[in-house]
Amino acid sequence: MLLLFAVSCEEALDEELFSQLAPENYLTTEEGVVSVLNAAYAESYFTGYSAHSVRNIEEWCTDIEWETGGGENLTAVLMIGFTWDPAVGWMYGDMWQKPYRGIRNANIVLDNIENAGLSDEAMKSYSAQARFLRALSYSHLYHWFGPVPLRKSTLDALELPRASKDDMEAFIASELLAVNPDLPAPGNEAAYGRATNGAARALLTKFYLNTKQWQKAADMAQEVIAMGTYSLYPVYEDMFKVQNERNNEYILAYPQIPDAPGNNYINGAFPGGFAKDPRTGLTFQNSWRNWAAQYRLYDRFYESFEPGDLRLNLIIDEYINNAGDTVSLLGNNNTRSFKYWPDPNGLGNEHGNDIPGIRYADILLSRAEALNEINGPNQESIDLINQVRNRAGLENVNLADFGSTEALRMHLLNERGWEFYNEGKRREDQIRMGTFISSAQERGISNARPFHVLFPIPQAAMDSNPMLIQNEGY
Repeated sequence: MLLLFAVSCEEALDEELFSQLAPENYLTTEEGVVSVLNAAYAESYFTGYSAHSVRNIEEWCTDIEWETGGGENLTAVLMIGFTWDPAVGWMYGDMWQKPYRGIRNANIVLDNIENAGLSDEAMKSYSAQARFLRALSYSHLYHWFGPVPLRKSTLDALELPRASKDDMEAFIASELLAVNPDLPAPGNEAAYGRATNGAARALLTKFYLNTKQWQKAADMAQEVIAMGTYSLYPVYEDMFKVQNERNNEYILAYPQIPDAPGNNYINGAFPGGFAKDPRTGLTFQNSWRNWAAQYRLYDRFYESFEPGDLRLNLIIDEYINNAGDTVSLLGNNNTRSFKYWPDPNGLGNEHGNDIPGIRYADILLSRAEALNEINGPNQESIDLINQVRNRAGLENVNLADFGSTEALRMHLLNERGWEFYNEGKRREDQIRMGTFISSAQERGISNARPFHVLFPIPQAAMDSNPMLIQNEGY
């Protein structure tokens, strides 16, 4: 525990360790290596309030969700209005420092693992996990900020310039390809949520997709499918509930627990005075919290669902309040996502719903999208989309429905919105498909400009490293 505290609280670029925690004193045992690897997991994965803040930042600037009230509104108004700047605290703490702490911890493992007297098998396993976590952290940083300094060792200089785009993309992809043979098959990992070769393939699929390497994305998605390990969970509405979260659809999952910093999205999804959901009978428990911050969905998004879409069941459009009155949430951009269904054992702000990083449905739709970008509308893309739609209770779409690549692309954008709302994917989807800025302008956000597809390098990071160059527009 002492090591975890020391590792997590150092500055992002501070590689020094002291006294009994120095590598020569502590990282000469398997216990020491595993402790730092655990710290790398803690920083590289989205857990607790960090998961909550990152997911919201990723969606408040899209066409799905907005927010009012509470202390969070100070950040929300910036994201909703496209007026964010390098001083946004969440971007520095949760989106810059946290990934770099994960990278630092992974580098500590990699730089010292040969001194721990491990078996070849253990050394390969721990090294592969550390490299996976480092690549995961860099993929997030690249997605948010573009190329950033590549720190590959604890011996690197404290001040480094930003890597080139080509070097950044090559490093992330090569790391994930390299570790795949040494990561365990799904189900053989040391503990639930740890890295597997399925997770590495899935992360690489999404990385190729978001960097528009279409053939590589299609091929890697097919590798995931061909594993035969993953499948769509039968009932969408139940998939995200605590009792069902360890399922074959979750390829990369970020575990949360209710008696520690956990998943706290639902606290802002409860409408004011929420007492009961009339459709399911869900009744508010005294052990839960209902925040002043209120997470609201746009009516245009709610109304975009096709009739009979079962995915809509996790969005409530009315509720019974404490006075026993039925209150409609329609017509005022005020419907609420209950995707992270309240945890019966949730305590205060914390619920135990795991956060899906990558689901099998994402792999199916990613291959469908990549094939469309390569070949235009094709039957395999249609068949992949229909697998997801059938689970949602919808009729098949047909190849004849789509006369162009653009037509199928826009359907995929809609399908991904219906499937992945509140999973932190909408911003990247809109950026990749070219609608992020135009959609904001259609919502009346005149401040939205092309440079907003990247967030600014946080000012605190700029101040600590004079070699950094700010993103254009900030």
